[in-house]
Amino acid sequence: MKFNKESGQASRLLLILAVVVLVAVIIVYLVMRMAEKPAQPAVPKIPAVPQPVYEQQLGDIRLVFESALDKGNVLTASQIINNQYSYNQQDLQVSNPGAKFIAVTVGGQNKGTDNTEKGAWDIQNIVDSQGRNFVPLDGYTVAPWLPKDNLCGALLKPAFDPTPCMKIYEVSKASSGLKIRVEEGKNGKASNFSSGNVDQYLLDLIVK
Repeated sequence: MKFNKESGQASRLLLILAVVVLVAVIIVYLVMRMAEKPAQPAVPKIPAVPQPVYEQQLGDIRLVFESALDKGNVLTASQIINNQYSYNQQDLQVSNPGAKFIAVTVGGQNKGTDNTEKGAWDIQNIVDSQGRNFVPLDGYTVAPWLPKDNLCGALLKPAFDPTPCMKIYEVSKASSGLKIRVEEGKNGKASNFSSGNVDQYLLDLIVK
C-alpha cells in the first residue's frame, strides 16, 4: 500500500510538473509573439505614369516639339503668313463641324559632325489616344498659312539651332492625347526615307 501511495504521488507530481512546463512554454510563446513587430501592411503597387516626351534623337537628327496651335474651325485670310497668297485669298473652313485646324511646328537639329542629306527627315501624322491618324493637309490647300520657306526635310548643318518644320492638320474635336509622328531615314539617308525605311517616334503635343 505504501508503494502504491508513493507511486501515485510521484505520478501526480510528474503531471503537475508537465502542466507547469506546458504553461511556461505557452507564456514564453505569447510573450515572444507580443514582442514581435507587427507586419507592415502591403503597399499597393501604383503603375508608373508615362511622362510626356517632347524631343527625340533619331540617328544624328534631334527632333524637338516647338508648338501646336489650335486654329479653330476656320483659317482666316487675316492669318495668312505667306504673302504670295494674300491677294483675294478666301477663308478656309474645316470639312466637318466636329473638326478643328491644328498647326504643328517641330524643329530638326543636326547632332552629328557632317551635313545631313536633304529629305532625310520630316513630320508625319498626328495620332490621338485612340490610335486615330490625322494626315497633314495638302500643302497647296494650306500654303497661304504656312511659311514661304517651309523647311521640312531641309539639309541640317551640325550644331545649328533647330530648323522649323510646320504642317497644318484637320483633327477631330473629340480627340485627346495628341502626338506627332517624326521620322528619319535609316542611317540618315534620304533614299531610305523616301522608300519608307525609317526610324520613327511619337512626340507629345501641347495644344494651345
